[in-house]
Amino acid sequence: MKLNFTKMHGLGNDFIVLDALKKDIPNVARLVKKLSDRRFGIGFDQALILKASKKADFRMDIYNGDGGRVEMCGNGIRCMAAYIWARKLSRKSRLDIETLAGIIRPEKAKELVKVDMGEPILEGKQIPTIVEGQITDRPLAVNDRTFEITCVSMGNPHCVIFVDGVESYPVAKYGPVIEVNKFFPKKTNVEFIEVVNRKKIKMRVWERGAGETLACGTGASASAVASMIKGLTDRKITVALKGGNLTIEWSEDDNHVYMTGPAEEVFTGVVEV
Repeated sequence: MKLNFTKMHGLGNDFIVLDALKKDIPNVARLVKKLSDRRFGIGFDQALILKASKKADFRMDIYNGDGGRVEMCGNGIRCMAAYIWARKLSRKSRLDIETLAGIIRPEKAKELVKVDMGEPILEGKQIPTIVEGQITDRPLAVNDRTFEITCVSMGNPHCVIFVDGVESYPVAKYGPVIEVNKFFPKKTNVEFIEVVNRKKIKMRVWERGAGETLACGTGASASAVASMIKGLTDRKITVALKGGNLTIEWSEDDNHVYMTGPAEEVFTGVVEV
């Protein structure tokens, strides 16, 4: 079986897009795990599956490189929207895309893509964690140290930790053990944040099921919300990631988070599976 794919990225967080509008792709989880290998496959952080939807313009299924399906991906939905517009699958400048996290709405913003990420979820059980209530600066003991964590869901779980010197921080040491900590029933993404000033933060991310990536749109959104909750930044900021910058705004008008950033197509190809 030959499979057509499109390689895309959002700030270096890279994907393959698979078109399943007319025909389902069998054994997707196993296939994704095989193809994600950067030496023996195509190589990518996540696979984005484009499908028809009964309640939106399109549906996007998201699989991590380990084959696990996840709720939402901010960089991924920008890439999916760009893919749809480039192929003229829709003439709308604003799309409704169904995900496991609900209907997400990307729209054209000149050469960038702006995404209505919806309202952040701050209730512990809904993130989910094992405790109720808002989680801000809660101690979490992990191996040789205790972290103060702030938790936010943007349709998927995030654990935000504020540090000094994020560029040299041992993300690979602490990210994987926090990801699978029993405090998070469905595991978690882990963001390590350095506040630069009231309009900018730096972020590195350990993504659930993918490891450290160059960017994470939902992580940037969650980290911005966490910074704003703690009173460290304004309501509209730049999030500087390894792969580039995202603009995140948490609107006081509708309580929605808006993410703006690029989406790039790299190449198309065919793989024998």
